[in-house]
Amino acid sequence: MHALSKNILLACTAACVSLLAYGLYAQHVQGLAPCPLCVLQRYAFLMVGLACVAAYLWHSRPTAFKLGVATGLAAALAGAGTAAHHLWVKANPHTSCGIDPLETALNKIFTAQWLPQMFYADGLCSADHAPILGLNIPQWSLVWFVVFSVTLGFILFQSFNKKV
Repeated sequence: MHALSKNILLACTAACVSLLAYGLYAQHVQGLAPCPLCVLQRYAFLMVGLACVAAYLWHSRPTAFKLGVATGLAAALAGAGTAAHHLWVKANPHTSCGIDPLETALNKIFTAQWLPQMFYADGLCSADHAPILGLNIPQWSLVWFVVFSVTLGFILFQSFNKKV
């Protein structure tokens, strides 16, 4: 694997860890309760980060490397779709994902039981919070998921062309 690709995978992992850390800060210090769509985006950031670590560790095994990158790409695309839906919910406040079957199902997943401070959903998706550098949290999530999708898509494309 090319050294640049390894560095990019580590940078993506560091970005995911930083984004998850910010989510915990926003929740536990600023008091912003995560909604079900926020929690789904957390899972997607976690999966992107883990897939990047796996691809980095499997760099000497081309098939496993491609699988790791493809998994990260799939998680980033799923996260982008979730963030886009979250933005739609915020734009249409009459539709909320508050206390609904999605929240109930998410809160029964073993990770919500083991790490409730990270994966337990109890906020409203349509809640308004102060923007960060002009964008709200779901907008920033969408930006990052697009960055990860483009980056991992490029690495995957290059790996099929034997340039990684």
